[in-house]
Amino acid sequence: MTETAANTDHVTASTTGPGRAEPPVLEVRGAVKRFGAVTALGGVDLTLHRRQVVGLLGDNGAGKSTLIKAITGVHTLDEGQILLDGEPVSIRTPTEARHHGIEAVYQDLALFDNLGIVSNLYLGNELTKPRRFRALGWLDRKAMERDARERLEKLQVNVPGFNSQIGLMSGGQRQAVAVARAVAFASRVLILDEPTAALGVRETRNVLDTVSRLPEELDLSVILISHNMDHVVQVCDEAVVMRQGRVVGSATPSPDTLQDIVSMIVGATGSTSTPPTGQ
Repeated sequence: MTETAANTDHVTASTTGPGRAEPPVLEVRGAVKRFGAVTALGGVDLTLHRRQVVGLLGDNGAGKSTLIKAITGVHTLDEGQILLDGEPVSIRTPTEARHHGIEAVYQDLALFDNLGIVSNLYLGNELTKPRRFRALGWLDRKAMERDARERLEKLQVNVPGFNSQIGLMSGGQRQAVAVARAVAFASRVLILDEPTAALGVRETRNVLDTVSRLPEELDLSVILISHNMDHVVQVCDEAVVMRQGRVVGSATPSPDTLQDIVSMIVGATGSTSTPPTGQ
């Protein structure tokens, strides 16, 4: 059942456990971002709790990409706050976002096609030999390969070989490697931008299975940008809809609420929201 809300710019993602004693993993308050005369974000609030998968939905130009780029330090907010575990933080660069345990996988994946899996996973974050060799910059390739294998096995990712170039892999395998790389450095929040775009049915299923396991197995909270409503229903606990730089509503995704969600996306209805699970 939906209820009309006078102001739904603030959306709280539902929790999976009883109560909400702990502070949100991520909270965005009053986010404003302008590019010249264009206001890309017009006072957006978003709350993400531990081990939640939240679908961030909206047409192109709704403000989704700007919001996640503010969270990941690509853009700096003109107004507003970002809080992690209840504490205000300043995130001005992707490096600072990574320091706070926030990682993103964008549509372009940012992989190096001429390099193998291990090199792509650890590029810029290489493991080095113990003490006496570290000053010489000797890389611990065995440790990196062992760690990479463990990470991919934990995510149930099948790849042709660790020495295979990324450019020779399928779209699903490339996407899996990109997710594994992000997961390796994400301790709080993982953001996935259209992770199933241009994938086949089997590869899409594998990616969605991976996303659904991340909260419980790796204690991560996930923001998923997607235009596929069926995928949102499969893996998301809450769907948050943006339009014209604002949050216009939210709903618990299910076959019964799909039409309401689509109506919010296209602007066919006013701002509506469904109470978060457990309330």
